[in-house]
Amino acid sequence: MTVTIDQSVDLYLAYMAYEKRMSPKTVDTYGGVLREFFQFLFNIKEVDSPIGVDPMMVRAYLGDLYGRNEASSIAKKLAALRSYFSFLKRKGLIEQNPAMHIKTPKVKKKLPHFVSVDEAVRLAESGWTDSAEGVRDKAIVELLYGSGFRVSELVSLNLDSIETDAAQVRVIGKGNKERIVPVGRAALRAVADWVPYRSRILRKGKTADARALFINRDGGRLNARTVQRMVKRRGVETGTRESMHPHALRHSFATHLLDGGADLRIIQELLGHASLSTTQRYTHVSIEGLTRVYDDAHPFAKRTGNVKNQKDEYCESHGE
Repeated sequence: MTVTIDQSVDLYLAYMAYEKRMSPKTVDTYGGVLREFFQFLFNIKEVDSPIGVDPMMVRAYLGDLYGRNEASSIAKKLAALRSYFSFLKRKGLIEQNPAMHIKTPKVKKKLPHFVSVDEAVRLAESGWTDSAEGVRDKAIVELLYGSGFRVSELVSLNLDSIETDAAQVRVIGKGNKERIVPVGRAALRAVADWVPYRSRILRKGKTADARALFINRDGGRLNARTVQRMVKRRGVETGTRESMHPHALRHSFATHLLDGGADLRIIQELLGHASLSTTQRYTHVSIEGLTRVYDDAHPFAKRTGNVKNQKDEYCESHGE
């Protein structure tokens, strides 16, 4: 069976959406990569079927991306192509995956950004107004830091997602997977304070969403962009940082749990990570923190400067 490029892309995106249950944003991203890839091929060589694609064409596309895209972006686009061609091969529509053996660009791993416990407390507790917006935003920050939600997960919460008696929240994460996350007393109190305001808004709402936990002044479900702007504003207002982002609170949630002795597997479950390797990034953050504590507190560190200086001095004295 021979399919056109458009047919193969439609088949793949439908598989992503309905079988893999990927988020609409992920499906759109993969679709954009495939459209960009085939547009590039049309510009250099007429190709009307995925059967005609070979590894040299994939390499030419990736080469064209260099200088205009970060290595991490190129790696993601290569991963999208691999996934697409693997799907076609499983369906018997092509014989070989032309992207399978192409080397992935080296991506510099960035450590997660996080705030200190004191900074997190300042973000969550200081300077709130008693307006509906102020009470709502306080509850949002308490949940972001107290339960480690992604911003997309937070805005998707419904009123019945909160199980007050059990002190937990049911959240739908990536891949449409549900998980149960504990929630602290402070966050529960903040949500309880918000609910009466929410009820009053819904009674007069123009575009009311009766299920959504967090709504705007018209009663519609709050969107992720609004939450991002609010958190950034809070970072400036509280003197925490000018480029504050909701994801930093998620990272802080994980880092502070790890520093407090929580098991990495438990943190993985709480964050909804599919792979433990993703969660393990926080061990590097904690090790950096421990090194700073050592440098500041240990008498040997004070005597020789710091851990790095000790290593340099040792190497010099031993001719290394």
